Amino acid sequence: MRPLDPDIGKSKALVVDGNAASRAVLTAMLHEFGVTNVTQARRAQDARRLLEAQPFDIVICEYHFDDEPVNGQDIMDDLRLAHLLPLSTVVVMISSEAGYAKVAEAAEAALDAYLLKPHTQDALGQRLLQARQRKEMLKDIITLVEKGDYAEAAELCEIRFKTRGPAWIQAARIGAELWLWLGKPHAAQLLFDAILQAGAVPWARLGVARAQYDTGGHVQARRTLESLLNEQPSYADAYDVMGRVLLDQGLPDMALAAIRQAASLTPGSVSRSVKHGLLAFYYGEPKEAAEALAKAAKLGLNSRIYDLQGLVLLAAVQFDLNDKRGLAGSFSSMVAARVPRPDSPRLRRFETVISALKALIERRVPDAVRDAHTLIDEVTSPNFEFEAACNLLALLARLQRSELQLGDIVHDVDVLARRFAVSRTTCELLVRAARSQAPFETVIHTAYARICAGAEEAVSRTVNGAPGEAVQQLLQAAEQTLNSKLIDLALHTLERHSAKIDASATHLERARKLHSQYRGYGTQVHLGKSNDPGSTSSMGKT
Repeated sequence: MRPLDPDIGKSKALVVDGNAASRAVLTAMLHEFGVTNVTQARRAQDARRLLEAQPFDIVICEYHFDDEPVNGQDIMDDLRLAHLLPLSTVVVMISSEAGYAKVAEAAEAALDAYLLKPHTQDALGQRLLQARQRKEMLKDIITLVEKGDYAEAAELCEIRFKTRGPAWIQAARIGAELWLWLGKPHAAQLLFDAILQAGAVPWARLGVARAQYDTGGHVQARRTLESLLNEQPSYADAYDVMGRVLLDQGLPDMALAAIRQAASLTPGSVSRSVKHGLLAFYYGEPKEAAEALAKAAKLGLNSRIYDLQGLVLLAAVQFDLNDKRGLAGSFSSMVAARVPRPDSPRLRRFETVISALKALIERRVPDAVRDAHTLIDEVTSPNFEFEAACNLLALLARLQRSELQLGDIVHDVDVLARRFAVSRTTCELLVRAARSQAPFETVIHTAYARICAGAEEAVSRTVNGAPGEAVQQLLQAAEQTLNSKLIDLALHTLERHSAKIDASATHLERARKLHSQYRGYGTQVHLGKSNDPGSTSSMGKT
């Protein structure tokens, strides 16, 4: 058989199938098409590791794997959510009749084609040819994305869509994702809305909801998602976004239910198991958190997909259960995870938290106190993030329960709360992290109330014609607390009322400096925010 296209011989392919005979047949088919560089994987987990380590031009993956907790869709979902599938990769899923519905749903995500068994060589060849032709039509766009020219790529996508050029639907999808990533949700929504006029595709409706969410329209986003899920009740990605929306609406129990549903629909997904465990840790029962976090670690601890924050929370649960052996294992795993990234402040802090918990459970009190003070000393560092604040509070709460003396711990909690209590959601998360420690909860709520009162007073001064006084007040408070809510409000006031403010340029420089260093804002429970437009996650999912 002649090659499908002139360049296919240069392609690198991966065949994933638990059956040796099936792998051999698929590999032989690829050889007939002209693809000579073919790697085989017997297990889904092996495929995950291979795809994390190197790019492939073609991936042909079986849906079902005997005696494995994951399936082909789980693998592709995880890689997509972790931004590890390049836009240029062609992914073909193969399934039996029993798995057809699931594979059809998976085509919404990272798949270019799917085949129902039994299939012929011609059928596979046709699917590959069509998919590669679409990739070739999008080559100019993909090249810009891979170079990091995201705005230019998004503009080219819009032109392609408006002129109904080659692969215009796919181009529009990429363009809308790029606009979302670039922080321009209004431009993204215009594209998603236009796509919907051409056909009611679920991924475009989900895109509209995401754009609504990013513009602050949480109510509209929720309505869009509810309508979508009513029609597509097994759309896991929609539950992911619904979880974020509900959490920001102050409905954590419902958010947990949404994330729990997403995880149950894709039981072999590492990333969703971690998200489930994170929310269960803060808002659910300890048993549910322990099960989800342990499952995530078992599925993907050594994978790039696994978020090591899950290991920190697993260690906290193990401490609460007096599981010394499990906690020791978590500590060893974190130490190993740091080896390739020894300079990462995030991972160093993770290790310090687990180290303190391990020392405490082993009754090495001085070591536990030392580790806690190491973290306390970093609370005002620019790279100390909300996630680190929650981890520190969780550690301090457990130290407090052990009746250890850490100096003026109430003052330390107040400093942390004044910086990171920027919204009702973040305040609640901080309280949840310090669960069962009423003195900490009081400090956090009081700090947030003071932040809100200061912001309201500044707004009142602006309304009463004294924006200069408002900015002075906000900047002074922001420099004392490092609170992003106050920094953002100062910037907003300066941008709207600069003509009425003396020395506005000087104030603006102060505000921008603060913003560049301390802009971390939001719930910071990692429920999925795409940060790599060069992956297939940019093809329609968060």
